[in-house]
Amino acid sequence: VQLQASGGGLVQAGGSLRLSCAASRHSFSMYSMGWFRQAPGKEREFVAAITWSGGSTYYADNVKGRCTISSDNAKNTVYLRMNSLKPEDTAVYYCAAAKVGVAKYDYWGQGTQVTVSS
Repeated sequence: VQLQASGGGLVQAGGSLRLSCAASRHSFSMYSMGWFRQAPGKEREFVAAITWSGGSTYYADNVKGRCTISSDNAKNTVYLRMNSLKPEDTAVYYCAAAKVGVAKYDYWGQGTQVTVSS
């Protein structure tokens, strides 16, 4: 499975972005998709996840209420809408695909940079 993340950029604090992750393989072969991020000097952290079949969603506490993850099964694409962005949201955002569950991911995309200016 190849994953292509896009949609990052430079945005002012309080602004919004929508990230996209296109998967090369049909969605039914994967159980879930997730978004992670890694800021400079920090470990990669979980942001959000969604199951392909039922659309169950999961969010990290520090983005809950500001981010929405969604999927378009017909396009094998997952989106992450981020609102009310803060400078601490600055990071490289990665999408990932899991064959089972939402905790362990088997395939990773290349990342897209999100920079939030204050």
